[in-house]
Amino acid sequence: MQLFFAPDIKPEDKSFVFDKEESRHIVKVLRKKDGDTIYITNGKGWLFTSTVTFATEKRCDVTLNSASYTEAMPYRLHLAVAPTKMNDRYEWFLEKAVEIGISEITPIICEHSERTVFKAERFEKIIQSAMKQSLQYHMPVLHEPIAFNQFVKQQHEGKLFIAHCEETDKKLLKTELAPKESQTILIGPEGDFSTKEIELALSLGYIPVSLGNTRLRTETAAVVAAHSVAFVNE
Repeated sequence: MQLFFAPDIKPEDKSFVFDKEESRHIVKVLRKKDGDTIYITNGKGWLFTSTVTFATEKRCDVTLNSASYTEAMPYRLHLAVAPTKMNDRYEWFLEKAVEIGISEITPIICEHSERTVFKAERFEKIIQSAMKQSLQYHMPVLHEPIAFNQFVKQQHEGKLFIAHCEETDKKLLKTELAPKESQTILIGPEGDFSTKEIELALSLGYIPVSLGNTRLRTETAAVVAAHSVAFVNE
């Protein structure tokens, strides 16, 4: 099944018109024509089955035949991950984390961060593409970048974890997880969190955790964290 994304569709709608860019993709690239079936999600849990009624490169109209709702994951996972020096690594993390299953993503700017520029539009498209590719119907929320100190002082749902590399007493993340529990996990930049940042997080209730015996890149650590949570919830 090929899935399309249209955030404005509502369950009560009877028809929908794709914009010019998506219409061109549907008609010219995918060669869809009148009478073909198209599956659409609005990223809010709904799957719509539709039929193409008008197909040109500039406009594609569909009739919505049915709508079904799928519940979100039984837990919420919020990953707060420092931007990587190379954008393509962060894009890889976004794609894989969405495929595995994630609820929210926040780029956090840390003392050792080497990159503070954030391509929100590009990242949103990667998230949309990964959601469609993995046939999911809930769009993860991508938040604006925020300073580490501000983020940790906010209220967050469920258990709070910070994965850092300092040689201190830490628990294995996988031993701290339980099914259907929500969690927020902090993943630092290439230079790791600063000692001050770690101390601040711990003072605010974050649990220090390890993701294993090897030292991982930022993007790898974030994907391992997402998979650990998903694995516990299988």
